[in-house]
Amino acid sequence: MTEINVETLQRMFAAIANAMAKEKDRLCELDGVIGDADHGIAMELGFSAASKAVAALEAGSNEPSAVFNTAAKAFLNAVGASSGPLYATAFMRAGAAVKGKGVLSDDDLVEAFIAMAKGIQDRGKAELGEKTMIDAWIPAAQACHAARAAGAGWSECLGAALQAATKGAEDTKAMVATKGRSSRLGERSIGHMDPGAASAVVLIGAMAEYFEG
Repeated sequence: MTEINVETLQRMFAAIANAMAKEKDRLCELDGVIGDADHGIAMELGFSAASKAVAALEAGSNEPSAVFNTAAKAFLNAVGASSGPLYATAFMRAGAAVKGKGVLSDDDLVEAFIAMAKGIQDRGKAELGEKTMIDAWIPAAQACHAARAAGAGWSECLGAALQAATKGAEDTKAMVATKGRSSRLGERSIGHMDPGAASAVVLIGAMAEYFEG
């Protein structure tokens, strides 16, 4: 059984920020084909701000929910693009899911992960098959839930989530974009991976690698 506290989550956000910095150029390239070529920049800015903000929290006098809520505010302040409100909502939902708990169990973490995906879907009003980050996040949340129901630990649940998110992002290549700026391309968006789905894989992958280690 995993037990996660504030310090663990602080290090997790640092790991995500590092991963986004490494993948910034690739994400911008993906976005350049069907968007404004700035998605990687937005993700690096958002997670860098979130990481710095949560690192400043006093671990001994805060609960895990404060980490998620602090990350939400910092991300939203740093990113004005559409991904700002989406990830801010994700982290706020995660914070609400674990409110009042000083240490998080495997079940708590799975609930927070599922809450993040649901928050992104609710805020973005997107459905599967519309070529958005939801095509990575929803399969990831479903796989995470199924793995936990089968008795897997948190790290294994993240591994299952990453596998599902990776497939979901790959599947967006065959989709026609119907949301956001890329929807202007219509069928010309076919053949290109959605950058939001790609960055979701980076995020989940960073979490999986961190907790596996």
